[in-house]
Amino acid sequence: MKTAFIGLGVMGYPMAVYLAKHGHDVAVFNRTAAKARKWCDENTGTMAATPAAAASGANFVFVCVGNDDDVRDVVTGADGALAAMSEGSILVDHTTGSATLARELCAAAAERAIGFLDAPLSGGQAGAESGQLTIMTGGDAEVFERARPIMDSYAKAITLIGPAGSGQLAKMVNQICIAGIVQGLSEALHFAKCAGLDPARVIGAISQGAAQSWQMENRWQTMVAGEFDFGFAVNWMRKDLGIALDEAQKNGATLELAEIVDRYYEEVQKLGGSRWDTSSLIARLEK
Repeated sequence: MKTAFIGLGVMGYPMAVYLAKHGHDVAVFNRTAAKARKWCDENTGTMAATPAAAASGANFVFVCVGNDDDVRDVVTGADGALAAMSEGSILVDHTTGSATLARELCAAAAERAIGFLDAPLSGGQAGAESGQLTIMTGGDAEVFERARPIMDSYAKAITLIGPAGSGQLAKMVNQICIAGIVQGLSEALHFAKCAGLDPARVIGAISQGAAQSWQMENRWQTMVAGEFDFGFAVNWMRKDLGIALDEAQKNGATLELAEIVDRYYEEVQKLGGSRWDTSSLIARLEK
């Protein structure tokens, strides 16, 4: 398939690599042109000067940028992708953003007879680099079935949650869960150390029972060591929690724990941890 990938950050760069490895014709655009040149030097594909140039003639256009405003810029802004896309093509937004934006883009795409999916990701940088991402998707079932074989290039699990916006709402659920789990694990490890226990022995015991989690299996050692350079940054988690908290105000959900953990991440930022990964919640307990 002729594809375009817009946004070559820590997630988008390897995702575009997997599209090329699976034989798709890939055009890439990145606002920092040097990164797009580097991608083209390392992979089979072409560099585009604008999102519109990348999207022109593409069957599928994938977007993975920072936030709602960034998506609007590369999709509906000047030289945005949408105006250059052909009738019957499909736009897939992998950015974690608001459900409101997803519905807005779906309507704009429909006016041009273009399919749209909001498809935020879970799995972080490691999942993108290994091609093992989890994708939560919102949109039309027929559009989803057409896009799924292409997204299989870089994903291990792809689920259609519901209509446009549902993928973003599901990602909010994901981030709410992670926030609570990481805070619980941080307090547990902090308590174990204060109690004079060997964290390795404790984790070896409890990780075989109901306390087990991905965060425990993959982050307890680095949390104890105070190492927080493993991908998804505190700044981005606060952005995601802010989106969830805004949505909760609209739908009436009570997110007391998410509000507390968001404030804790603010404390981590004040400690200089804006770019630390999300497991750094333990740092505020041991400062």
